[in-house]
Amino acid sequence: MNRTTHIQPNVDREVDSPAGPPITDQFGRTFNYLRIAVNEKCNLRCIYCMPEEGVPFKPKNEIMTTEEILRVVKVVSDLGVNKIRFTGGEPLLRGDIVKLVGKSSSTPGIESIHLTTNGVLLGRYAGNLKEAGLTGVNISIDTLNPEKFLQITRRDELVRAMEGLEAAKTAGIPFIKINAVALRGFNDNEIVEFVELTKDYPLTVRFIELMPFDAHQIWKTGKFFSAEHIQKELKGHFPEIKTTDGTATEHAIFQVPNYAGKVAVIPSYSRNLCGNCNRIRLTADGNIRNCLYSHNEFDLKDLMRSGGTEKEMKELILSAMWVKPIDGWMAQKTGSDSRESMTQIGG
Repeated sequence: MNRTTHIQPNVDREVDSPAGPPITDQFGRTFNYLRIAVNEKCNLRCIYCMPEEGVPFKPKNEIMTTEEILRVVKVVSDLGVNKIRFTGGEPLLRGDIVKLVGKSSSTPGIESIHLTTNGVLLGRYAGNLKEAGLTGVNISIDTLNPEKFLQITRRDELVRAMEGLEAAKTAGIPFIKINAVALRGFNDNEIVEFVELTKDYPLTVRFIELMPFDAHQIWKTGKFFSAEHIQKELKGHFPEIKTTDGTATEHAIFQVPNYAGKVAVIPSYSRNLCGNCNRIRLTADGNIRNCLYSHNEFDLKDLMRSGGTEKEMKELILSAMWVKPIDGWMAQKTGSDSRESMTQIGG
């Protein structure tokens, strides 16, 4: 894997001031959203993410500490980042997750804190996370059928995942979304059931294209179900469905008339959203990835542990994002990757 700790961008950007310049790239994009993977481990074994036996996880001493994560949050807030998302692996497996949410939400400049989880442990933590300042949660549930859930996750945990969803509602977490990876011949016949979850509660169900990050390349086996086909199915089942507004990552978003929530389609593999990208990714072992599909990484953790100053951290972040490729297709062609699973990258 190609890792670079210091690349000087072909621009002169002053970082001596506490605030520093905004994080931009050579294509005019500005990055105000940091996704931090807080661990690699997960309590499920989804077939499109990693094999049953798991993957070689990094030892604990190679994973960012609480203090290191919060230091990064402070540094990026000085550079104009105002949204943080904690991902994994499964972030609720990390004992300090409520503290991370609370400290991050109180960082000046940070306006929203979100979490992506499989929901299995959410029933235990939803209330405390809300009190700590969590503003949004994305819950990954690919099927509402218990037998299919066991098949795709290799764990019999649908009941607890759905309890997690209900706990998030009860806690009053403001923004709740369900992420469902669309798989041809598996859950493509559950579209109506998922949409019905939006009838009485203002959550968003998001159908996501399968991404090619699994160790066994299941995405090449005919399970891929494109964003175009998802939209066709939606309009077929709900002819009255109308387009509405959503976030920058939600390429197409709809609402059934008189339903409380929304339905979105995310073209993760088609990569139609790259021109609007505002994301920075930080892996659990402290490497910046300037694109989900990139194979080049920039070691922020090593810089911190070798005595790097906040100014040097800002320079590395600015440099890493400045050289972001124009889109995911170009990013995938650069460097070589040794990460076997999405759980090692961060969602």
